[in-house]
Amino acid sequence: MAEKVTIIIDGQKISATAGEMLLRAALDNGIYIPHLCAGGEETGHPPASCRLCFVEVEGRPAPVPACTLPVTEGLVIQTRSERVDGLVAAGFELLMSNHRLDCKNCPANGSCELQRIAKARKLRLKPKNLPVLDKNLPVDDSVPGIIYDPNKCVLCGRCVRACRRSGSGVLGFTRRGYQRVVTTFGDSTLAESGCTGCKECARACPVGALSQTD
Repeated sequence: MAEKVTIIIDGQKISATAGEMLLRAALDNGIYIPHLCAGGEETGHPPASCRLCFVEVEGRPAPVPACTLPVTEGLVIQTRSERVDGLVAAGFELLMSNHRLDCKNCPANGSCELQRIAKARKLRLKPKNLPVLDKNLPVDDSVPGIIYDPNKCVLCGRCVRACRRSGSGVLGFTRRGYQRVVTTFGDSTLAESGCTGCKECARACPVGALSQTD
């Protein structure tokens, strides 16, 4: 049987499983920490790529991502502080500067994780200090029931992991920096790549870049 430990998050004492990631323990106990690359029911170690789940840990000199911090007995955590809020705000604005904002017409409107983060932390969806960079990439609707708009992708990787875990494994990352994108081998369309249309990628996407159609 997994060992249970006691930790404190924002003054609230909770019981968690030793070794599980702090983000999972917090979410399971109704404590929201912004996150994108760590999925709802996923296990294992997320890549800590979105840089939104920072927390302060008593005894540590700098904030750390909650998705990479294993739970141990006696951890004392603060999910909000001046340093944490600054890091989250900066990371969120950077993400939004490279996200095609079209909430009214987006299938994820109302269930989008970006909207949830903005509301929880009182952040702007439209960047204030950075220019919006639209890659103007083509939308892929070659597989019935799936639409992929790479201009909305936040590079969280959840679709890639879902495709490898439950689909045909055709999605992956390519290129670096601003040109980085989730695509198929040779940038072929989903239909040409061998996608089976299982829609696991769309179910995993937190922002509407991959969505299901009737």
